[in-house]
Amino acid sequence: MSDLPGGDAHGARDPRVDRVDHGVHTDPAALDELTDAARSETVGVGSDGAVAGYHPGRTLRLGVELRRQLRRRRTQLLLGLVALLPFVLVLAFEIGDANPNRRSGGFVDLATASAPNFVVLAMFVSGSFLLPMIVALYFGDTIASEASWSSLKYLLAIPVPRHRLLRQKAIASALLATLTLAVLPLVALAVGVVWYGAGEAISPTGDSVSFGRSLVAIALGTVFIAIQLAWVAGLALLLSVSTDAPLGAVGGAVLVAIVSQILDQITALGDLRDFLPTHFSFAWMDLIATDVDWTDMASGVLSSVLYATVFGLLAARRFATKDITS
Repeated sequence: MSDLPGGDAHGARDPRVDRVDHGVHTDPAALDELTDAARSETVGVGSDGAVAGYHPGRTLRLGVELRRQLRRRRTQLLLGLVALLPFVLVLAFEIGDANPNRRSGGFVDLATASAPNFVVLAMFVSGSFLLPMIVALYFGDTIASEASWSSLKYLLAIPVPRHRLLRQKAIASALLATLTLAVLPLVALAVGVVWYGAGEAISPTGDSVSFGRSLVAIALGTVFIAIQLAWVAGLALLLSVSTDAPLGAVGGAVLVAIVSQILDQITALGDLRDFLPTHFSFAWMDLIATDVDWTDMASGVLSSVLYATVFGLLAARRFATKDITS
């Protein structure tokens, strides 16, 4: 058998190789013809150069990413933390001096009046820091953690298209964040029914809402919180594609949320506070009333969606052009 390049079993050379090797004026068509022939003879490679069976839509499946994230200690600790919070609040009220028959005061004073009131309190006390931190942790850890583990470049080399990688990571983070946010009111409701009974929800204004209607209000309030925190998700995602330090991305998003809440307390800013992403964070509490005012909740949803859209587009643009070295 011939060892010559392009030779067959009888030692004959492919005339296309002769045209390439010996012709000073190499025929471009001969080069293309030879390249196509070699490619077609390569096992597992299609005519378009892609590996046989490869399809971008089959890379980084959502189910696989979700199972991977659920197995992480971070996710398990967050779920455990929000499930434990209602028990901590009950213990605090048992140790303290709570009056279950109180019919006036703020939501903290009314927390032990009924299970719905207890749920409202749990969502209220966690809304300033804990819930934004949870969302920031899920989204800020998406891309930055892969970069810190030096596994991001291998994901892209599979290859997983960049837009699909970012999208799948964001969807998985959104589902996990929503799950974690939903665990809090569900556990708080169960704990509240056991300790304080399934009574009416009482608002600080003195309005009483039936137990069944209060459950609808709590469900709508949870949906509003999830949508309102979308701006935190967008910002954390933008920071996650901009740094290789997960803690920096998470901390940056939480810091912005805290600064926004501080600025919202400065009444001298006047109507400028309406443009702060956290200004309408607690508008969901208007649901515990006989006559619900939807104005602030609609404004909160619109504001958060706009911020989230801007941050999300910036994150996609940044990740599409970023030089991946880790």
